[in-house]
Amino acid sequence: MGSTHGPENEMPLHEVWVDRYGIGRFPVTNREFKVFVDDSHACVPPFWSVSMFSDPTQPVVGVNWNDAVAYCQWLTLRTGKHFRLPTEAEWERAARGGRENCSYPWGDEPPWEKGYIGHDENTGGPGKVGINPPNDLGLHDMSEAVHEWCSDYYDSRYYYFSPETNPQGPRDGQRRVSRGGSWRHRIKFSRCAARSSLPPDFKYADYGFRVALTL
Repeated sequence: MGSTHGPENEMPLHEVWVDRYGIGRFPVTNREFKVFVDDSHACVPPFWSVSMFSDPTQPVVGVNWNDAVAYCQWLTLRTGKHFRLPTEAEWERAARGGRENCSYPWGDEPPWEKGYIGHDENTGGPGKVGINPPNDLGLHDMSEAVHEWCSDYYDSRYYYFSPETNPQGPRDGQRRVSRGGSWRHRIKFSRCAARSSLPPDFKYADYGFRVALTL
């Protein structure tokens, strides 16, 4: 994974093997997160009172890394299945849709040539989940809508020493990895290999998550 033409934090180009796992077809929505809030008395996301972020079918935003982990733990208790955040490597594998080398989940064509939407054209905020077609694995919104938390700590040089099999990220750090694009950027779509990060206690209006499942 990685890119020969991307930023330094995507280098060096390398191969990765990840074991079988499940991952959400969509980012977690406001509707789904509300069930968690009502059941566990968790904190209400700070942007639900703002109309551009409150549609039930939008991805939930304003959740920090700890909130996302708490949701996964709650879902695990509710279902008896091991839900968690995806690792960075799992997220990228899913985003590529089964392709080895592609710039975006759908291929190499820029999103503006595909006519894909990266935000809600009425409110300007994140679009409702599933507006654009899925990738070849049936997964939506891997490039657009919101940055998605991953389980890993972030290190800009991690690929220089990461293991080839099931990389879990550095043992410690100050920031957590995020992947995917954002409705609030001028270019609202990210490449599959693009890496970003944020301190785990930050709650931003363009940060959400999707769940992974250990099989």
